[in-house]
Amino acid sequence: MIFKKVTFPFLFIVAIVVSFTSCNSNTEQSEAVKIITTTIQKSGGDIVDNAKVTFRFRDKYYRAVRQEGSYQLMSCTDPDCSSIKDVVTNDGFTRFEQSKTIKLPDSLSTSYAGSVNSVHYFAMLPYGLDSPSVHKELLGESSIKGKDYYEIKVTFDEQGGGEDFQDEYMYWINKTDFTVDYLAYNYQVNEGGTRFREAYNTRVINGVRFVDYNNFKPEEQCPPLKDLDSLFEEGKLELLSKIELKDITVSSCPNC
Repeated sequence: MIFKKVTFPFLFIVAIVVSFTSCNSNTEQSEAVKIITTTIQKSGGDIVDNAKVTFRFRDKYYRAVRQEGSYQLMSCTDPDCSSIKDVVTNDGFTRFEQSKTIKLPDSLSTSYAGSVNSVHYFAMLPYGLDSPSVHKELLGESSIKGKDYYEIKVTFDEQGGGEDFQDEYMYWINKTDFTVDYLAYNYQVNEGGTRFREAYNTRVINGVRFVDYNNFKPEEQCPPLKDLDSLFEEGKLELLSKIELKDITVSSCPNC
C-alpha cells in the first residue's frame, strides 16, 4: 500500500511534466513553421515553385527548373550546359558529357549530387525549408547589430534529408522584415566543423530575393549554434570567404 501511495502521485507528476514539456515543444514547432512559411512567402517562394533560375557561382554555371512539384537542378562547366552537366531530378542524379549519359560509381554520384544540391540550397534560401523532411523549432529571440531576430533551429529526417541529413542549422530571421539575415550550421563531413554566414548585397530579381554571404569560421570546432551571433558581434569569428552569386536570371514556367 505504501508503494502505491508513493508511486501514484509521482507518476502523475511525471505525466504532467512530460505533457507540459510536449505542449511547449509543439507550440515552439508550430510558431517556427509559421515564421518560416512567412519568410518563404516574403522571399518569393511562390514564384520559385514554377520558375527557371540561373546563376554563376565561382567557376560553374547553375540552372534550376521547378514546375508543379518536379525539379531539375543542374551544375555545368559552360554557360550553355553543353559540355559537362550534372543533373539532379526527382528521380536521382545523372552526369552528361556532350549530351551523352556517363555512368559513374555510386560513391561519386552521391558526392556530385550532394554538391549540386548544396549550391542550389544555399542560393535559394529560405526556399525549401517547408519540406516535410525539415524540422523547425523556435529556440528564442536575439538582437544582432541593433535588430531583433527569431532564432529557428532546423534539423532533417534521414529519409528525404539528403546526404548531410545529420547537419544542424540555425536561422536568424528578422522580426520586422521576415528575412534570413544570418545563418549557421554544424556539418559532419571532412572531420566536421561550423560556419556562420552574414547576408549582404540583397537584391530582388523578378520578385525573388537573393543575397550574398560573408562566410565565417569560429575558433572552436563545433560550438553551440545559438552562441554564434554573440561571437560574431564580439569579432571572434574568422572571415574565410565570400559566397557570391553572379548573372542571376529568373523566368516563369511553363515556358522554361
